[in-house]
Amino acid sequence: MNRPGLTIAPASSDHNAAEAAGSDRRMAIPLGRSADHHADQVELRFDADAVDAGMIEPGVIEPGRALALADFSPPQVSAGERLIRLAYRFGTSPRALNPFAKRTAPRLTATVANPLPGEPAAGTALRAGHFLLHGLKAPIADVEFTGPRLAPPLERLVHGFAWLSDLEACAARPQCTAVAERILGRWLTANPRPDATPAWDVGNVGHRLLNWLIHAPLILSGQDRKFRNRALHAVETTAAWLDRNVGRAEDKLAEVAGWTAITAAGLLLADGRARQLYGEAGLIRALGDLVGDDGGVLSRSPLCQIEAIELLVRLRACYGAVRAEPPSQIDTILALLVPPLLAVLHSDGGLAAWQGAHAMPAARIDALIRATGVRTRPLREARQWGYQRVAARRSILLFDAAPPPVSRHARDGSASTLAFEFSHAGERIIVNCGGGACAGGLIPVRLAQGLRATAAHSTLTIDDFNSTAVLINGKLGTGVSEVDFDRRSVAGDGPGGGATRLEASHNGYVARYGLTHRRILIARDDGTELRGEDCLVPAGRKGKRGTIGVILRFHLGPHIELAQGRDGLGVTLALPDGSLWQFRSGRDQVVIEESLWADGQGRPMATRQLVITAKVPRSGETFSWLLKKMR
Repeated sequence: MNRPGLTIAPASSDHNAAEAAGSDRRMAIPLGRSADHHADQVELRFDADAVDAGMIEPGVIEPGRALALADFSPPQVSAGERLIRLAYRFGTSPRALNPFAKRTAPRLTATVANPLPGEPAAGTALRAGHFLLHGLKAPIADVEFTGPRLAPPLERLVHGFAWLSDLEACAARPQCTAVAERILGRWLTANPRPDATPAWDVGNVGHRLLNWLIHAPLILSGQDRKFRNRALHAVETTAAWLDRNVGRAEDKLAEVAGWTAITAAGLLLADGRARQLYGEAGLIRALGDLVGDDGGVLSRSPLCQIEAIELLVRLRACYGAVRAEPPSQIDTILALLVPPLLAVLHSDGGLAAWQGAHAMPAARIDALIRATGVRTRPLREARQWGYQRVAARRSILLFDAAPPPVSRHARDGSASTLAFEFSHAGERIIVNCGGGACAGGLIPVRLAQGLRATAAHSTLTIDDFNSTAVLINGKLGTGVSEVDFDRRSVAGDGPGGGATRLEASHNGYVARYGLTHRRILIARDDGTELRGEDCLVPAGRKGKRGTIGVILRFHLGPHIELAQGRDGLGVTLALPDGSLWQFRSGRDQVVIEESLWADGQGRPMATRQLVITAKVPRSGETFSWLLKKMR
């Protein structure tokens, strides 16, 4: 992929690479992981001529790229500690490693200050006898704590004990301990030993153990000594189970959750030094497999990005509780994870709807970023993370310019390639439906399946087929495998007269229709205009005969009033802030249809969409459109 000023090429191991880069006035900046990691490395070469022309600001490197030099190798320890770590890895018990230590019952050595408060409303619902999930109240008495699978978000809430943060946030501890002990007691009774039920998926076990350790005062402060011993025994046996089974995780993020919990248990349980060494090495290695070169998780899911950051923030709080310094890799990886997350935030500070995510509110994102302690800028563009960001004064354009995640990494994967979102001055104008990961709340499971489809995104579909197959288990099938992308600045007259031009194409419809979808977006630097062109280009030398049905969808943000133009080619949009925008189609009628959008709580909200429908020849066609702010 080439564009003016930037070439992405395989990194060379040749010692003369720097000299070769200098010969064509380029600066080579290595990316990726250390040499001992198996992932490929790339290098970015900034053309000095482009710097001279003002296309690239000299000395400025995108945050994720500068930090991609992070070392993902295990923390440096002494020879004796390496031996202890190796012995523990092969099953030697802590007591065997230290036979002269006094034997004691399981106990916690410190209390952790929770760095990420929960939702008080959800905690209040718990005290009233309900789990609150994406707007739905599920009676605790009716929840199955064992047996068949629940909807994934409810499963993570119940078996991962994420509700402990909410309970802690809603009232003083003495008012909450009885509720926590009652729910924990029901769960322990339903799950007396590890088995093949969802409760013992590695991801759920990792979150559960970590939450038990961080919120120990809620579940261990009661007067019932027998219950307290039962809970402590559950903590110890769960940690021991994770030691043996963390490598069987269902995906890489679940494995990271397991290693995080193992490390936290090593820090907070007595005689845990060997487990801590074992956990730290496994955690850094698993993070290296989870995170791409530019800091985005390989599932390309903002929700998974948030989960990875939350795990590390909570683990760092465990280190603080025992007054220990975390490995330097933890802070470095946190600094690597934050810029891509910032890149998918809108002008209102909330989350964009990519890969099943909903419009998570700005307050929660802000709290998470503050907890990391990382101060950085959004990652404007990313090679693997794939989301392009254009900030044009008060407007934000977000564009999915990469293939969907491969099936083994996908969680609630969505066929969103070449979709975009656009917001201005805190108002979302063009959105994706989102909410595919919110099944089990007010969004039914079957509806969540549709929210992952191409039609639920602001892009083009052919005959309403998905550009990538959407499977029922949250995974993705065949479809888009290649995306060609180009980004450049376009000069203009006067301040704000320039623009940023994004061009991308994907091959998701080549196998079925022999057509490549190419999209061009041009955003003015003053943020008042977005031009688009969608092209269907024959993949071979000549197109096939016949016609196909093409639909362009532009899902609208909430509370936008619409007025249809007289000629049917235009629609006026009145935003809640009083501003007026106009959408114009270059050739076909624009129809207003119903749609929905997953709000900040993951609840479905009725909205509308602008739809352009046409029958076009299989030899290809071009559609142009314009979104412009009215003076």
